[in-house]
Amino acid sequence: MPAVHHKLLLEDALQDSPQTRSLLSVFEEDAANLTDYTNKLLQAMQRVYGAQSEMGLATEQLSQQLLEYEKKNFALGKGDEEVITTLQNFAKTVGELNALHSDLANQMADSMVFPLIQFREKDLTEISTLKEIFTIATDEHEAAMVKYSRLPKKKENEKMKSDLVKEVAYTRRKQHQASLQYYCALNALQYRKRVAMLEPMLGYTQAQVGFFKKGIDMVAKRMDNFLSSVSNMTQSIQNQLDTEAESMRVSQKELLSVEDTVYMPDKDTDPVNRTLIQKAGYLNIRNKTGLVTTAWDRLYFFTQGGNLMCQPRGAVAGGMVLDLDNSSVMAVDCEDRRYCFQITSPSGKTSMILQAESKREYEEWICTVNNISRQIYLTDNPEAVAIRLNQTAIQAVTPITSFEKRPEGSPNPDRAKPGGVYTASSSKNPGAAPEPEDLIAPGTPIQFDIMLPASEFLDQNRAGGRRTNPFGETDDDCSSESDDSLLQQVFAVRFLGSMAVRCGNNQEVIYEAMRQVLAARAIHNIFRTTESHLMVTSSNLRLIDPQTQVTRTSFQLGEVSQFAAHQENGRLMGFVVEGRDWNEEDEEGEPSFSTFVFESNTEGEKICYTINLAKEIAEAKTDPEALAQLMKNMPLTNDGKFLLLEPETGDTANGDGQEDLESEA
Repeated sequence: MPAVHHKLLLEDALQDSPQTRSLLSVFEEDAANLTDYTNKLLQAMQRVYGAQSEMGLATEQLSQQLLEYEKKNFALGKGDEEVITTLQNFAKTVGELNALHSDLANQMADSMVFPLIQFREKDLTEISTLKEIFTIATDEHEAAMVKYSRLPKKKENEKMKSDLVKEVAYTRRKQHQASLQYYCALNALQYRKRVAMLEPMLGYTQAQVGFFKKGIDMVAKRMDNFLSSVSNMTQSIQNQLDTEAESMRVSQKELLSVEDTVYMPDKDTDPVNRTLIQKAGYLNIRNKTGLVTTAWDRLYFFTQGGNLMCQPRGAVAGGMVLDLDNSSVMAVDCEDRRYCFQITSPSGKTSMILQAESKREYEEWICTVNNISRQIYLTDNPEAVAIRLNQTAIQAVTPITSFEKRPEGSPNPDRAKPGGVYTASSSKNPGAAPEPEDLIAPGTPIQFDIMLPASEFLDQNRAGGRRTNPFGETDDDCSSESDDSLLQQVFAVRFLGSMAVRCGNNQEVIYEAMRQVLAARAIHNIFRTTESHLMVTSSNLRLIDPQTQVTRTSFQLGEVSQFAAHQENGRLMGFVVEGRDWNEEDEEGEPSFSTFVFESNTEGEKICYTINLAKEIAEAKTDPEALAQLMKNMPLTNDGKFLLLEPETGDTANGDGQEDLESEA
């Protein structure tokens, strides 16, 4: 039995992906080769039929042409080994039959020439016609999708939208029907071509044997078994074709019996899957065609590992468009189009704007890129990790009355040594870890940015326009407070968020605030952060704008009651600031606490170490002997200040860094 050929899957006709188009091009190339070969084979048979006087030369040409089938190297030639072997045997037989008679003309016309002509005129012509219909249907669908993609999202005409949706559904259904018929014909052609190649030669040989049976008894006896096996093989192939045709007819009927919503864009009924780490589908990409003009192209995009790939139609494979590791993705408004989002590289130098077909695709693409940017795909079980992170993010921003307890045996957050995590209080609570609801009230709002009040900005610029120097260098008009400062250290940080907490004497409140801030940013797709310079002095902490050198906010060192770096991500750190609520009689009320979370370019433990040293300096100022001993134990700069770290380099140290950067937390 011949092996089953590769075939076009009818289930892939509706998606019309580049992979299916690539496979379709192989079938079309095979059909073109078959057409070329059939024409040449038919010419050879017609020469045998018409050139009686030159039958020897014609038979030789036919014999050679039969051998050419093997040399054609059909891309879908798997399973043709028996056909090739049979044709080779036929070529040998034809070479032996050199003498022909005019009485064979009618038999050759009926059994040799006519079947091949019928195959060419019926089957190959049908393939060509269906190809033209499929091409026209594809062009109409593309035109309808272009109109639909231009549909504005604001103040849109509902009648126009309904008409365009119907037009897209109609053209998509038309393309689906045309592709199904075209695929079925190409699949059937793989069986018909084998029958068409064998049947004419079977008739020709039988005619020769019947006519010259008296003179070729020896040849006939030698070929009886061979011809019988060829006949059985042809019948077997025909039976396979009938079975396959019936199976394709049933599949085609089932695929066409779906709901109309399958053909309508933006009619998805399935929920959004936010845990995907792979995604593929058509998107519109925005390309610049001039200084102010743009064009949108509909291309097939898919993710592969940590890369975003693009594969145009007709291409054998896709090419990498962007590395998604540590990239950022956000929804954008672009040219009054719906479902647009932007992907930006970690450096911020490369970005692209894409448009999805539906809201579900739009949200799934954003979630998929977000998951890949976290490099979840590199874990042993990326699907489970994505599901766990999504559940954690939802749980972190959902107001509930109870939380899971922190696992027992977790690392001790207090590490009192240089380079470790420092706290304002050296006392440790030997009891059990507090519950999350005891640290932060459920549903507490989170602030994701620190905005400088307009009044404060005017006050800072009204008095001579003096700006704070983030590197501790002083001018002649600097205040005496800056001159007396024994410690000035600057760190480049990015503010992630702040929220009110219930206590300020426990490091667990900082870790819980970090978890909730990061989870809230993930669940709401907030990945942009504002860079600032955190200046640590012996009296306060200040957040300074790196471009304008304006102080965004400041905290007195005595108000900082707790500070710590993250136990796993060393670039995260936070601190708790204590405040007081005052009543109407100006009496001091209950203390209030707020936690501020940052991401630094250096280790968060170094910032905590510097804050701890600043507190020691502040306490030592009241005791000259303790201050002298502290200055003796620590290295000093030339101007008498404490030397802690080497100055940070890069664009951020020069104050001209980008205002909006992406958090890598």
